[in-house]
Amino acid sequence: MHRILPVFVLLALLPAAAGAARLKDLAMTKGVRDNQLVGYGLVVGLNGTGDGSKAAFTTQGLANMMEQLGVHVRPQDLKVKNVAGVMITAKLPPFVKVGQTVDVLVSSLGDATSLQGGTLLATTMKGLDGQVYAVAQGPLAVGGFAVGGGGGAAVQKNHPTVARIPGGATVEREVPLALAGRSELVLSLASPDFTTMSRAVQAVNRQLAGDFARAEDGATLRIRVPEAYAGDIVGLLAAVESVEVVPDMPARVVLDERTGTVVMGENVRIGRVAVSHGNLSLEIRTGAQVSQPAPLGAGETVVVPATDIAVAEEPDRLVVLDGGPTITEVVRALNAVGVNPRDLIAIFHAIKAAGALQADLSII
Repeated sequence: MHRILPVFVLLALLPAAAGAARLKDLAMTKGVRDNQLVGYGLVVGLNGTGDGSKAAFTTQGLANMMEQLGVHVRPQDLKVKNVAGVMITAKLPPFVKVGQTVDVLVSSLGDATSLQGGTLLATTMKGLDGQVYAVAQGPLAVGGFAVGGGGGAAVQKNHPTVARIPGGATVEREVPLALAGRSELVLSLASPDFTTMSRAVQAVNRQLAGDFARAEDGATLRIRVPEAYAGDIVGLLAAVESVEVVPDMPARVVLDERTGTVVMGENVRIGRVAVSHGNLSLEIRTGAQVSQPAPLGAGETVVVPATDIAVAEEPDRLVVLDGGPTITEVVRALNAVGVNPRDLIAIFHAIKAAGALQADLSII
């Protein structure tokens, strides 16, 4: 018997009033950011779970490495079941110095089934400018495994073809970034908003006791360095980042139709509208029935499926939403209709089409 049941998921509701957040959590300082590094390398020491002989980049890379070590081999003579070609990625944080280490992520490129037990050979990691910024090497930490048996039986946990090396890359080149001597700092909001920007300007000026901050647009905040902080840019940033700002939240309803998730912001308002929704229940039963031929007939006895389908629909319930209700009232009213989150998605689509939803409807 197969039954289509309603799927219940979490209906996330934001609090009635948004709390203040530090400016460092809402904005970033221009120029102070991570830089992406990437490299190609070889993982050795695998227990027969490496790339097959069809992975030409692995055999060629292994042959090139052996050539540099003084061992001449032909790529076609190599068996790489214990070797895997991998891509190594990492983030180079701002202000990192030569000799410090960063974590690296190792991902299989070929048809290796697992990187468990492998060791990454020394690999240069380059930035987008083509310069070498770090060198990665070390044993892999794999957070999963894959075990196979006869007859196609297999057990897998997590993702065994991706691994990490904590502190596996040593920084060899620094990214130049000078803050000393600046006469102005520029901060950018992660979520541009004019109201939030106006509040940030007022909060920074109160903190610095002067008219030092100004908004260039809804995302850019420029701060003129006060004389008291002329030689202490780090102290100025520490003072500015600790300023608390109440971010403004747009009226938005986010719908994820794949999972049935509904998230509504606190400023969502619905005009006066009547909602009618009926629950549809579909039940399918499949059994087996034996069909025999007539006596002395030439047919064969066969088993055929017997399917019964029953459809039941509950009576519609009508609820009226008064104009301009709060988010709590909206949820209470829709719960009175007896809807689940997936039905709620369809209802919001209909309310938006009717022009009664004063909010942005976002589908992800």
